[in-house]
Order: sequence, then C-alpha cells, then structure tokens
Amino acid sequence: MEIPVDLPIAHRAGDDRLRLLIERVERLEEEKKSIADDIRDVYAEMKAVGYETRIARQIVRLRKMKPDDRREMEAILDTYKCALGLG
Repeated sequence: MEIPVDLPIAHRAGDDRLRLLIERVERLEEEKKSIADDIRDVYAEMKAVGYETRIARQIVRLRKMKPDDRREMEAILDTYKCALGLG
C-alpha cells in the first residue's frame, strides 16, 4: 500500500521498515493469543482431573517471584492475617 503523499526518499525507505515492524508485531500478537489459548487448555485439563485451578494459578504466580520477594510478601501477609485474627 502506497502512502498518497509524496514523501522524501528517506521516509519512503522507512515505509518498508515500518511495514515490516508492524507485521512482526502482528505475528507476535498471534503467537501470544495462541499461547494464551494453550495455557487456558492446560488449566481446563487441570480442572478436569480435579485440581483447583485458582490455587494452581497462585502457585504459578508465586513461582515467578524472586525468593526474597516471595518471603517478604508472605511475611507481610502473615502479619496482616494475625492483625485480623486469621492466623
């Protein structure tokens, strides 16, 4: 697709690069959607065999954290629970 205005030569060369970059983003967005669908399928499989997917999601989130950050979060959570009589 051509841009309907006359652009300097430097910008015309950039048109191809811009198009390629946009197409690359579009491909990555498609891959991201496909991966999200795959993840949803795995959680559905977990649920089908009796696992609590809500808990599994929490475990995944915890495993992504750095150990120090996780310990800090758990300590704060314990403090809050004790303050509210949930400990």
